[in-house]
Amino acid sequence: MAVVLGTLLVTLTVFVVGAEWGGPVLLRWAIPPLMIAVIALLAVVVPASRRIFVWVALALTAVQIAVHDDWMAQTVHGLSVAAFVAAFFSALTTLRHAAQTSPAIAACGRFLANQPPGRRYAALSVGGQLFSLLLNYGAIALLGSLAASSAREEKDPEIRAVRMRRMLLAIQRALVATLPWSPLSFAVAISTSLLPGTSWSTLVLPSFVSGLLLVGIGYALDTIFKPRVTRAAPRPPSEEGWGALRPLVLLLVTLFSLVATLQILTGVRTVGVVASVVPFVSAGWVAAQAKRGNRIRYLRERALNYMRRDLLAYRGEITLLSMAAYIGTVGSTLVAEWLASIGTDLSQVPAGVILVALVWVFTFAGQVAMNPILTASMILPLLPTAAAMGVSPTSIQVAVTAGWALSGANSPFTATTLITGSFAGTSPWTVGLRWNGLYSILCGTALSVWVLVYAFALS
Repeated sequence: MAVVLGTLLVTLTVFVVGAEWGGPVLLRWAIPPLMIAVIALLAVVVPASRRIFVWVALALTAVQIAVHDDWMAQTVHGLSVAAFVAAFFSALTTLRHAAQTSPAIAACGRFLANQPPGRRYAALSVGGQLFSLLLNYGAIALLGSLAASSAREEKDPEIRAVRMRRMLLAIQRALVATLPWSPLSFAVAISTSLLPGTSWSTLVLPSFVSGLLLVGIGYALDTIFKPRVTRAAPRPPSEEGWGALRPLVLLLVTLFSLVATLQILTGVRTVGVVASVVPFVSAGWVAAQAKRGNRIRYLRERALNYMRRDLLAYRGEITLLSMAAYIGTVGSTLVAEWLASIGTDLSQVPAGVILVALVWVFTFAGQVAMNPILTASMILPLLPTAAAMGVSPTSIQVAVTAGWALSGANSPFTATTLITGSFAGTSPWTVGLRWNGLYSILCGTALSVWVLVYAFALS
């Protein structure tokens, strides 16, 4: 089962990347049936909590068949979007596979986790973003485990609790701050796919400002409300210097340079370039970890392990993300018809109201367990065009990615809060609403203002 599933996912990724690069039309025709085969296998091996998304997708498809004559075209479109999400996720996880055995990555993480209290939050905020760019949610798992190990060395329970909370929040907020602008994030990939006229090259600068707001407000809150302990915490020893971050920075520079160069030369969408470049960068990284003369065999063994073990381990995430995309894409058609039937016309809503609503809607949806991909796939097709709203397409995308990132800090159902809560030994509700409650309100307000300023003054 693992071999078949891994082979199908790799094949699907190759076909999706080929279609992005303008390959034969046969690739596009093959993607929907391939996706059906992947989902059929996933439905067998995932737990019931994930299988329910497959049942919801089937129910929506049945409704489409019952009410629409063109249900086939809509279903194929939904499957294509789901396939893109599954392929993009599979491509990105090759970086995690390579990082798992990298001594340089472990050294970077230890250096950040062992910073003295005075600069630990700042170091993890900056270093955490570097890790997040490379590993996405895997950055929380890696740095979180190192942070927990560092905190456990503290004998005083009061200091240990304070250290654990501050370190984990710095790591989580660092990841959140990369979501609006990183070409490797789903917020950028999905919004670019759903909003015509958008691209990473036009998004990166305004959304980088969104990331600065998310980091800056987090740092300000940590400084202002820094917990006071009964005695000063001793400075943990650190064997590595700042040079420990050099391999990580070099890898990111290489990756981003390749993506930018290929996009400029080819005109292929950023997400298509990323999905094709990342596996090759990962392969080179893995090969560099082997001894000379043994690299080809080592790379082949690691590739087989990735297909047989890693992809099966990610079966729950692949099911959730791909089915959320399908449900949102297919469901948006039904929602649009329902809105029309009750006389709702979003084109009559002021553009500023829509943009601010986009910043907050992901947070509210996240409180009722709606995945951001599901929220975006369902809501974005309902919006008026950018021209009808009188703003640029990038303005809408800046609002979407800002709201997506904000939900990563406060939704009790996202991977960021779930992983953070597991390391802290507390519930995701505590992390999302108690630890990040004030942070979310302040960031949401600042992002709302920034979105309006960009849309009506700078865009």
